[in-house]
Parts: sequence; C-alpha cells; structure tokens
Amino acid sequence: MARKKRLQEVSQTPEEKPKEPVFYQDAFQEKANKQITELSKKVEGKGKTVLYAIGAVVVAGILIALVYTWNSRSGGAAQAALGRAIETSISPVTSQPLPPTYKGKAFKTERERAEAAAAEFKKVAETYSGDVREQANYFAAVNRLSFDRAAAVTELEGLSKGSGVVATLSKFALGQAKQGDGKLDEATAIYQSLLEAKDSVVSKESINMALASVYEKQGKQTEAVDIYFKIAERSASLKDSAGKPVPPTQTARDAKTKLQTLDPAKAAQIKEPSQLPS
Repeated sequence: MARKKRLQEVSQTPEEKPKEPVFYQDAFQEKANKQITELSKKVEGKGKTVLYAIGAVVVAGILIALVYTWNSRSGGAAQAALGRAIETSISPVTSQPLPPTYKGKAFKTERERAEAAAAEFKKVAETYSGDVREQANYFAAVNRLSFDRAAAVTELEGLSKGSGVVATLSKFALGQAKQGDGKLDEATAIYQSLLEAKDSVVSKESINMALASVYEKQGKQTEAVDIYFKIAERSASLKDSAGKPVPPTQTARDAKTKLQTLDPAKAAQIKEPSQLPS
C-alpha cells in the first residue's frame, strides 16, 4: 500500500512556474526523475532491458509512476492485474540465489522475463477493456520487441496512431526501434514529430537526447552538440519549488558527458549551479 501511495502522489497538480530565466520543475517531474534515476541504476550496463534502447528507463519510469493514476478510474481487478504484469516486467534477472525474504518472481534471462511479461500483458488486454486494454497492449508490445521484433513494431505502429498517453509512448518506442534497426531517417521524423506536439508524457529532454544520438550516427555533429548543450545548460539552471538547485537527471548528465567528448569548449560554457547568481 505504501508503494502505491507513493506512486499516486506523482499525479499531484504542478505548481505555477515563475518567470524566466529561472527554470523550475513541478512536483511530478521531481518525483518521477527520482524514480527514473533509481530504475536507471538497476539496469545500468545491461543493454536493452525492460523496454528498448535509448530512453527505455525513462518510459518505464513514467509508466510505473502513472499506471495507478490511469487505473484509478478502473476496477480494482483490472488495476491489480496490470500491476502484477508490471511487477513481472521489472523482476530481477539473475542466475544467483535470491534472499529467502524475497517473494517475487525472478528470471534467468532477459528474454525469459520479456516473454513472461508479454504473455501476462496480453492476458490483461484480453480480459479487460478501455484504457487498461490499451495500456496492456502497449506493455506487451515493448516487451515483445526483444524476441518478436516484427510483430512488436507492427503493434506499436497501430498504437501510435491514437492521441493519448499510450499513443505518445508507442510513438517514442517506435522511434527507438527504428533507430536500433538503423532506419535513422524514420527515427528522426518520429522524434521531430514528438517535439512538435504541444503536450507529451515523454519529456522534451528525453526526446531531444534520442534525436541527438541519431544525429551523431548520421555524422551531424553540429546538430548533436547543439542539442546536448541546450539540455545540459537548462539542467544547470533548474530549481525546485523551494528555489534550490535541482540535481541533474541521468539524461542531463549523459548530455553533458556527450558534450564534453564532442566539444569540450562548448561544455566549458555551462555554469554549474554554484556559479549561478542566487
């Protein structure tokens, strides 16, 4: 119950932002960023995990944070079923014995976990309707990417044609899949369309980071450097609702690292929070 309560708190109304040039994060961003950072530590160095490629942890964090909010309008059985499937999708992958106190699921390989999770999500989609079905279909597709790519891409293409949260997340996952398959022009078009959207559950920061990585692969270093600089510079200026500097997200740290590699002089222009006027 405590975990569920913490996740529900993520949906609280953002506070009003003050005028520029100081950037503020709302309560959702502050809490979601913490969850995403924790998830990123769990999957660091493991390659393609719960979802797929660049930004996978971001999407996972967003969905895990929002799922209880989405399902507050649904029956308890639907919420519980979707929650159990999510737990399966983020269960540990290890060949080592687990502590006796651990009562959850565990898998020997990531593929084994993905197959089990996809099957659970499919069952949820077949059992329930409405938003729960749509969410379950999305989860099933992103898990299926690791073992039945063609089918997963087709499913994501269908889901991305809608207009809600799931459509946006499906579109982002589709862009990642295209990028992973080397279809860089298609990935670029998808990311740019997401950036043009007025509202997106996937942050502009995450989308821009993905776009910059495509530009790097296309040899467009100037465009990539410009994006990395803007992400890192904005992060250095962020303050929370109390006016204190906000620790950079993993995405912002990655952007600065990339910038330091590609253009050290440009990276040196970014002022750390301690260097900014109070």
